[in-house]
Amino acid sequence: MNDTTEDSAALPVPAPTTQQATDRPAKWIGLLASAAGLGIAELVTGFDRLLRSPVLAVGDWIIDHTPGWLERFAIRTFGGNDKLVLKWGIFLVLIALSLRLAGLMAARRNVARATVIGVSIVGALMASGGRAGRVVDVLPALIGGVVTLLVLEKLVPARLKAGYSSEHVTQAADRRQFMILAGGAGVLAVGGFGLSKALRTRYSAALDRAKAVLPKSKSLPPAPAGVDLGIEGLSPFFTPNKNFYLIDASQGAPNVSRAAWRLRIHGMVDKEININFDDLLARPQFETDVTISCVSNEVGGDLVGTARWQGIRLDDLLSEAGIKPEADQIVGRSVDGWTGGFPTAVLDGRDAMIAIGMNGEPLPVSHGYPARLIVPGIYGYVSATKWLSEIELTTFDKFQGFWVPRGWAAKAPIKTSSRIDVPGRNLKAGSAKIAGVAWAGLRAISKVEVQIDGGPWQEAKLAEELAKSTWRQWVLDWDAPKGNHVLAVRATDGTGETQTAKESPPDPDGATGYHMKQVTVS
Repeated sequence: MNDTTEDSAALPVPAPTTQQATDRPAKWIGLLASAAGLGIAELVTGFDRLLRSPVLAVGDWIIDHTPGWLERFAIRTFGGNDKLVLKWGIFLVLIALSLRLAGLMAARRNVARATVIGVSIVGALMASGGRAGRVVDVLPALIGGVVTLLVLEKLVPARLKAGYSSEHVTQAADRRQFMILAGGAGVLAVGGFGLSKALRTRYSAALDRAKAVLPKSKSLPPAPAGVDLGIEGLSPFFTPNKNFYLIDASQGAPNVSRAAWRLRIHGMVDKEININFDDLLARPQFETDVTISCVSNEVGGDLVGTARWQGIRLDDLLSEAGIKPEADQIVGRSVDGWTGGFPTAVLDGRDAMIAIGMNGEPLPVSHGYPARLIVPGIYGYVSATKWLSEIELTTFDKFQGFWVPRGWAAKAPIKTSSRIDVPGRNLKAGSAKIAGVAWAGLRAISKVEVQIDGGPWQEAKLAEELAKSTWRQWVLDWDAPKGNHVLAVRATDGTGETQTAKESPPDPDGATGYHMKQVTVS
C-alpha cells in the first residue's frame, strides 16, 4: 500500500525531538471548535423565545454587575454604542482564549478540558443568574461547551503528546479524517447560527410587528406648520423613528409578540389586574406629543427626541387596580427584568401612558414593541420601561429601580436644556442663522437667548409651541464676520426660571450648563 493510503496507526512512532515536543496544532482549530460550540448554543436558543445567546446573556450579567462609576464612564465614552463595545469585547476575549485552546489541548489535555468546562459553567451561571434568569437558561452555554470540547477532542488527537507533529497527524488517512472532522465542525458552526435564525422567526417580534395595525384612537390634529422652522440642519420637530435615540441596559431587544404579551399590575393595590394585548387594544386609545430625554445626555447631546405616541392612559388603568394610600412609587418591569420607578405623583393629569404606537406606527421593536411606558416630564431611566411586563405599586423605601443603586437619583424631573444645531463648525461670512431646540419637561419653553463671543444675550425667535411637554425650535439671524467665534445658548422655562450656567455631568440627575459651539467663518 502506498504512503497516501496507509493508515496512520501503522506509521512508526519516532522518538520525541525538541522540535516535535514544541510542535502545536494550528491555532485556527481552537477557533473552529469554539465557533461550532457557539453555533450549537445559538441553535438551542431557537427552541424557546426567551432563551438568549450566551454572549448576550453574559453581556447582560456584566451590565448588571458593573460598578456605577464604570457604567457612567462607559455611557460618557461610548454613548449609545456602549453595549456594542461590550459585545465585541466579549467576542475578543473568546477569540483570544480560542486561539490557545488547540495548543493547550495538545500539551496539557486536562487543563484544556477544565478550561472549556469552566468557561461553559460560568457562562451558564451568568445566563441563569441574570435579572430575568431561569434554570433553563443554562442550556445554551452548557451544550455549546460540550460541543466545543468534543470538537477539540476529535481534531487534536492525544497521540500528539507522544511525539507526533502536526505534519504526522495530517498525513494520509489521518489527513482525510481530519478534513472531514474539520468540515463537520464548520457545518455545525454555520448551520447552528443559520438554523437558529430560521427557528427564531417563529418568535420574531419584527415579523409580528409587520402584521400589526394600530387601533383607532382619539387622534390629535396634525401639528401646525409653525412648530417646524424648516431650517436645513435643524432637528425636525418630530424625530423619525429610525433616528430616535436608543439607550438600553440589555444586549439586544427581547422577542415579544402581541399574542405572548401579558401585563400584570400588582403590589400595593386593592386588586391585582392581568391583561393581554387584546385587552389593551379594547381600551380607549389616545395620542400625545412628548419629548423624552435620557439622563445620560451631555450638554448639547442628541439623546433626546420628540414623537407622537399612542396608547392608553396609565392613570385610568391604575385607578381600576386601586392604589393604596401609602404607595408612593410606580415600578415598571420589562420582560428582560429591567426596572424603573417613578413617583405616583405623576398621576396628576399629565398624559402618562402605556404606549403601543410611535409617530403613527406600531412601536419599533427596539423602542419596546409591543408596549412600553411613556411618562412626560421625567427622565427615561426611571420611567420609560420598554417591553413592559409588570407594573408594581410600592414605596421608594422598599424598592430601587435598576439605575438607582448605580449612583443615579431616584427622582429625576427633566431639566431645562437647549442645544445649537446650526451652523456647523465652518461657514461663509455673511448672512447666517443660529438655530436649535430647547426643552424643559412639562414646564414648556418661554424664551431662548444666544450669546456671541461673550457679548450680550440676544433673544431668539421661537417656533410655535405645540405642547408644554415638547421641545421648541428657535432661530437667531446673524451677520457672521470672518474669524473664529464662540456661540452659546440658554433657555428659560414656562415658570420663568432660566437654565443654570453651572456645569455638571449627567450623573446623578442630568447634565447642566450652557451649550457652546466654536465656529470658524471664512
